Amino acid sequence: MITLTEEQISEIEKHGEREYPFECCGLLVGSFAANGEKQVAEIFPIENAREESAKHNRSLITPQDLMRGEKYARGKKLDIVGNYHSHPDHPAIPSQFDLDHALPVWSYVIVSIEKGKAVDARSWEMENDRSKFNEEEIIKIMNQD
Repeated sequence: MITLTEEQISEIEKHGEREYPFECCGLLVGSFAANGEKQVAEIFPIENAREESAKHNRSLITPQDLMRGEKYARGKKLDIVGNYHSHPDHPAIPSQFDLDHALPVWSYVIVSIEKGKAVDARSWEMENDRSKFNEEEIIKIMNQD
């Protein structure tokens, strides 16, 4: 289970809409609860580092950007709890490429962008044996003011 605010979900959707028809990507900064639940505190957008010709159906976070995100999270006494990216004109369901490049424990929020508009956001967790993804419940909470 992963908890995000309505504003955080909106940030992810807007990032996907801005980058359309290419994939957007970023990190989910937050904390892990003892029960395995993840609480997202901030969205950390990252520029998709894929080569231009592949950006429409792949996203890449470089090791340098991941380290930058981890340093940012540590500075706030938080962790990276996952990744988000968009699927332009495709469902918010992980691809084989997503599975091949995933890490256990993290959440993977995918937003489907159809013709430039966000239509669906879903979260996924990888099985410990790396064989498949299982859909993860997203708990949406009101914006925290």
